[in-house]
Amino acid sequence: MYVLFYEYVDDILERRAPHREAHLARIAASDQITMAGALGDPPSGALFVFDVDDPAAVEEFADGDPYVLEGLVTQRRVVPWKLVQPRPPDQTDVPE
Repeated sequence: MYVLFYEYVDDILERRAPHREAHLARIAASDQITMAGALGDPPSGALFVFDVDDPAAVEEFADGDPYVLEGLVTQRRVVPWKLVQPRPPDQTDVPE
């Protein structure tokens, strides 16, 4: 597994609107992402968890992400992740 971290531009809330739907659609369409979400309130970045063996798959996702293409991501990094405690199978409901 790999984790992709994004750092956003300071004015992400003002600049993301025209690209948000495409960004979220790209995440939803990926069968490699198991979790994703913004970090901070207001968001200063994002975190994506990929269930892949090759970090090139993560880079490929990021290279085509509208937020990256439109300059909303100032930095990104891909880090290997060794899951120690998975979510118990009976806890499938995710709070909104």
